[in-house]
Amino acid sequence: MTNISNRLDKPPRLRALLWDVDGTLAETEPHGHLPAFNHAFRETGLPWHWSDEEYERLLDITGGRERIQRYAEENDPARTRHPDWPRQLDQLYRLKTQRYAVTVACGAITLRPGVLNLIREAHQAGCKQAIVTTTAASNVAALLSHHIGTHWRDLFSCLVCGEDVAEKKPHPEAYLKALQELALPAESCLAIEDSPNGFIAARKAGLACLITRSHFFPGNDYDDALVVCEQLPVKISFAELAQTFSSHVTI
Repeated sequence: MTNISNRLDKPPRLRALLWDVDGTLAETEPHGHLPAFNHAFRETGLPWHWSDEEYERLLDITGGRERIQRYAEENDPARTRHPDWPRQLDQLYRLKTQRYAVTVACGAITLRPGVLNLIREAHQAGCKQAIVTTTAASNVAALLSHHIGTHWRDLFSCLVCGEDVAEKKPHPEAYLKALQELALPAESCLAIEDSPNGFIAARKAGLACLITRSHFFPGNDYDDALVVCEQLPVKISFAELAQTFSSHVTI
């Protein structure tokens, strides 16, 4: 692990891990969401296709429905002014979500190395965990039920998804809601993120943040991150992470 801030004062105890999903738990964006968007466009006869480069640009916008809306406004504005556009937008997002679930069920998306071990060790250590994401709850359920089983929800004390908030990341609402549900102060929790928007949201909520770099965000700067790593080290233990947290976060 690299880029560890040196901010030792008095050691707090790590009491909760707050997990982002897309790009953090798994490389869902290039292998799941992007192909699912393009599938939905084809199924509805739209002459749209998102390349990796176009999708990387659209990732500045959090939320799948919001990305479709922004792309349509920029590239097909007449369509967005048609009275039928809201229904078509709903259809596109529904088809995309269904296709994503099929992709996950087929085993095309795996959890990133080290993720499952850390989730299980944190749970065994009595550390609370939360999912804090801009994606839909159905997408989270599809991914985690496939890799962990139908009992996956037992590992998490709360789940805050895109449909649960009025403002998505980089707004801190999702993290603030999770902290409220966990009944914990931000100073005792660690967010795990992969993207600039997620990092900004976590820091605005007062959280220390571990960054695990992902496919679409391989080289961004995170000067105030607790830890920045290429991926969660496969052999890192929860005890080691908790020690790093206690050594470098102050209250």
